Amino acid sequence: MMPARWLRLRCHLLTLVAVGVLVPAGVKAQNSVTMRGTVSETVALSVSPDSRADMYVVSNGGTVRITLSGKSPVVRVPLLVRSNTSFSISAMLESTTAELVELSVADVHPTGKLVAPNIITGLNVQRKPLDLSRPFIVATGPRVSLGGTLNSPNNALEIAVLIHLKPAQSRDWQLQLTFVATPGSPIP
Repeated sequence: MMPARWLRLRCHLLTLVAVGVLVPAGVKAQNSVTMRGTVSETVALSVSPDSRADMYVVSNGGTVRITLSGKSPVVRVPLLVRSNTSFSISAMLESTTAELVELSVADVHPTGKLVAPNIITGLNVQRKPLDLSRPFIVATGPRVSLGGTLNSPNNALEIAVLIHLKPAQSRDWQLQLTFVATPGSPIP
């Protein structure tokens, strides 16, 4: 009986060693995780908060609708663009009391250290005659933001749009200007 007991003990011992070696190896293999995902292309457009005093602004993601009225024939609108991809900004004007003479980009500058270093050289500003009764491409460019959120103060490109108007009958005028930012640059 002694050899049978010894054989059983050896089997138990071998089983214990096998479990001690194989179970940790299996557990170690299960600790490895692979994640795959994509980030949606995002372009956010807004108006600099410092300039909202003389305009009514409604902003929603990539669209900014501005209602302006006044006597001055020149208006400056500072747009803030944040994007994790290339972008295109178009504009459309609605007015019965003023005629658009010119819409141009007067100034462009980054707002902080999280703006891509090539953004100024990569920006393409449209310089064609305007007919803003249809959407008109104002600017296209590469990715703007290197990090941050859609509200971070240091990851936007400020594009100052200058609008020259010719009031219709009277000196007072009113207009609605809609800017839309979309991911990707259109093919010229």
